[in-house]
Parts: sequence; structure tokens; C-alpha cells
Amino acid sequence: MASGGRPLWVYKGMILVAVLFWGLGTVVMKDTVASVPPSYLTGIRFLITGVLVALIFWKNFRRAFTPQALRSGIIFGVLLFAAYWTQTVGLISTTPGKSAFLTSVYVVMVPFLCWPFYKKRPTVFTIAAAALCLAGIGCVSVSGESFALGFGELMTLVCAVFFAMHIMYVNSVPGQLDMMGMTVIQFLTMGVLGLVAGFFTEPLPAAEVLLSGNFLFNLAYLVVFSSAVALIFQNIAVAHLPATTASLLLSLEAVSGAVFSVLLFGEMLTPLLLLGFAIIFAGIVTSEVGPGLWEKISARRQTEAAAVFPTGDELTTDSQEL
Repeated sequence: MASGGRPLWVYKGMILVAVLFWGLGTVVMKDTVASVPPSYLTGIRFLITGVLVALIFWKNFRRAFTPQALRSGIIFGVLLFAAYWTQTVGLISTTPGKSAFLTSVYVVMVPFLCWPFYKKRPTVFTIAAAALCLAGIGCVSVSGESFALGFGELMTLVCAVFFAMHIMYVNSVPGQLDMMGMTVIQFLTMGVLGLVAGFFTEPLPAAEVLLSGNFLFNLAYLVVFSSAVALIFQNIAVAHLPATTASLLLSLEAVSGAVFSVLLFGEMLTPLLLLGFAIIFAGIVTSEVGPGLWEKISARRQTEAAAVFPTGDELTTDSQEL
């Protein structure tokens, strides 16, 4: 039973629903960006999402009107806009399945980006995970007899860097600030940045496109399910689940994106591409599960050793040998 009074499977189910929404959202974005340029699509999507979430969490939004919260929310928005914009640009020339797996590499990037700031060396599991992800990216990048990362794949990897930077900055924000209120500011910032960038760099989408049934249906899905509902489910579930469990379930977004890409987009999964996806996923799982598992094993060994050697002298010697 979780602390919220509901069984753990309820919160696990919420993450799985969010993962399915995000996986399908990758395919929906691929379809939508074919008719609406990336900046305008990102701007319209997140401006509407920001307004919707602000109405739902109005009290939180009002509490975020302090200099520190406003500054943090805007920085959240700048980093996440860069992540979604590069991901959307990448989707123009890559498949939803590749996009989902390459985006998920951000999980492995976080410890390396934190290293120079927090002076905490990446663990052996993080290094192993990075090596696995590089090998998986290599498999994904092979086309015919040549090896090359296309523009779409490169932009998707850049988007993974921005996602990692966003997570790193969010984790550095003081806990007393209202995270949901700052999230609303983040969405609104993303919306404004998208519209401004679109105004200066992209042709204005035709009115008949923006009013077409296909675009409105896709936009409604991206706003309601892939953004607002998925975000709320994620925030609630992560607050009630062990971090390792939540991270592992969230990493299934890559698998969800690939499955929907095959079913709805018609992506062809060659044996080498499947191998690349499997290796990348193994790297993500290693990065998320390995350190926590090692800590549990080490703690158990110390407990057992303390029971045998109550003075702790032999335990200290044994630990130094390790």
C-alpha cells in the first residue's frame, strides 16, 4: 500500500497510461509536423496546454508569482522548448520509433552532465549504460552498408541533451517552491517561444490547415492526453512510488513509441534496428536500476558482516579491500 492510501498498482498503472499517451504522441506529432512547422506546432500545443493546466491548478499558478519561482519556471520553459523543438524538427526526417528510443538516451546523459557541477563521478553502471547506448545508436544509424546519423537522428540526440539539462535544473530548484505552478509557467513560456520563433523563421500555417479536422484532432490529443493528463498522472505517481520503480516504468516510453510507430506509421523494424532498440533499452535499465540494486546489495552485505563482526574492525578491512 502506498502512502496515498491506494495500492501501488494504481500508481504504476498511471505511469503506464502516461507512457502509452507519450508513445502514441510521437506518432501524432510525426503526422502533424507534416502540415504545421515545428515552432508553430510547439507554440500552439504548449500555449493551449499552459492555459488548460493553469485553469486546473489555478491556486498553484498564483503561488508561483514570486521572482524565484517565475525565474525558475521560465528557465524550465526555455530548456524544455529547446528539447521539444529539436525533437519535432528531428521527426520531420526520422521515424517515430527511432525518435522515441534516441530521445530516451537523456536518462543516461544526466549523470555525466551533473558530474562537473556536483563533483559526483558517474558510477560503473552509468558508464556501462553509456557504452550500451552508444552501441545501440550505432546499430540504429546503419543504413544499408553505410553508417551515418541523419539530420533527424542528430537533432533527436540534441533534444535528449536538452531533456537531460531540464531534469538537472529541475532537481536543483529549492523544494519549497510550488512545482506545479512553475510547470504552468514552463508551458506558457514554451508556447510564447514557439510562436515567436515561428513568426521569425517559418511560414505562417494556412488557416484551412489549422482549422482542418485532422489538425484539430491531433492538437487535442497532444494537449489533453500527451501533455496535460500524462503530466498529472506522472506527477502523482512519481510522488508515491520508489524512484527506481518509477524511472524503470517511465523508460518504457521508448518501447511504446516504437510499437505505435510499427502499428500506425508502418515503420519497418529490421533485425539490426531491433537490436539497436534492445541495446539502448538495456542501457537505460542499467542506468536506472543498477546503482540502486548495488546499494541494496552493499547495505545487505554490511548488515550481515556487522552481525558476524560486531566491533566493525573486520568490516572496515573488508570494505577497503573492495
